[in-house]
Amino acid sequence: MAISDQHGPEIVVGLVATPPDYPAQVVARLTAELADRLAEAVDPDVRWTIREGWGDMAPRRHSGIEALLDDLARRRADACWDVAICLTDLPLHIERLPLVAHTSTRRRVATVSLPALGLRQLRALRAAVPGLVGQLLTDTFQERVPPGRAAPGLTGRVAAIHRVVDGADAGELGYVASRLIGRIRLLTGMVRANRPGRALLGLSKLLVGAFGTAAFALTTDTIWQMGDALGGLRLTVIMLLGLTALVTWLIVAHDLWEKPGPETPAELARLFNLGTVLTLVLAAVVSYLVLFAGTILVAALLIDTSALEQNLRRPVGFTDYLTLAWIISSLATVGGAIGSGLEDEETVRAAAYGYHPEPGGRRDEPLPPASSP
Repeated sequence: MAISDQHGPEIVVGLVATPPDYPAQVVARLTAELADRLAEAVDPDVRWTIREGWGDMAPRRHSGIEALLDDLARRRADACWDVAICLTDLPLHIERLPLVAHTSTRRRVATVSLPALGLRQLRALRAAVPGLVGQLLTDTFQERVPPGRAAPGLTGRVAAIHRVVDGADAGELGYVASRLIGRIRLLTGMVRANRPGRALLGLSKLLVGAFGTAAFALTTDTIWQMGDALGGLRLTVIMLLGLTALVTWLIVAHDLWEKPGPETPAELARLFNLGTVLTLVLAAVVSYLVLFAGTILVAALLIDTSALEQNLRRPVGFTDYLTLAWIISSLATVGGAIGSGLEDEETVRAAAYGYHPEPGGRRDEPLPPASSP
C-alpha cells in the first residue's frame, strides 16, 4: 500500500481475465469505471488504482475454483496488488449449484463466473465487484476500510444468489445461484459469453450458399406445387430437420464436440457442449430468418402473381408467397450446411464453448454498447 498525504491511502485492485478472450474485453470495460464506483460504494477517501491483466492460459478445468483462486493469489502477490478479482467464462459449481462468485480473505482474491450472471453481465458486475472488493478489504484491513463503509456482497444485489460459508475456512465465502433459475441463467450466460453474433458473422459462406440454393429453387415450378401441397405441420418438420442438419453438420465437420477427459470432467464437458449447441442454434435460427426474409423479397420481385396462379390453378395471395419462401428456405438451409464445410476452420471453431484462441487474437474486437446501470 502506498501513502500520499494529498490523496490519502492508495489501494491497488487487480482485475484478471482468464482465459484472455471474452473476459478480457469485459475487464477492459470494467477497468475504465471501477475506480469511481469503488469511491462511491466503498470509501471516497481512498485513492483507488485499478490494474488489469490476463491469465497466462485457459483455466484448469479439472481443478475448478481452487485452481483459479491459487493462480490468482500468486498473480496478486507477484504484482503487489492489495486485492485481485478474476473474471472467467468457466462455469463453476458447488454441490451441483451454479457458483456465481467466491472470495478468499486469506488469499485476498475473489473469482466471478461471468456465465452465472446471465445475459446482463456487465450490469451485474458493476453491482457485484465493488461489494467483493469492499468485503475483502473489510475482512483483511480493518484500519483501511471501516466496516461501516464496506460495500455489501452479492447477497441482495443480484437476484437468486445466496451466501454459503465454508466451515473449513472462515475466510472462504461462496455465492451460489438457485438450482432452477440459476441453471437457466448459467446457460443463457454461456451463450452470451460465447458471442453468437461472432458465429453468425463468421458463417458468411453458409448464408451465401443458402441464398444461391434458394435462388435456383425459386425458378422451379415443382417447388411451387410442393409448397402448395404441404401443410403447415409438414413444413414445420422440414424446417426443423433443416436446422438440425445444419447444426449437426457444423459440429461434426468442424469437431466442435467437447469430449470428457482428464482435463475436462464429464459434467463440464456436457455444459460446454450444451453452450456450443445453443450458440449454433441461435446463429442458425437468425440465419434462417434472414434467408426467409430475403427469399420473400426475391420471390415477390421475380414471380408474377399471374404466373403463380396459372401454375397452382387457383387465386393466390401473400400467404402463398410466405409458404413458398418457407419451403425454399428450409431446403436451402440444408444446401447451406454443405457450404459451411468451406468456412475458415478458426472462424467456426470459435463457436465451440471450450475453445479459446491464443492471447491477443480478439483483443481489439469491440464490445456491444453497455446497458445503463
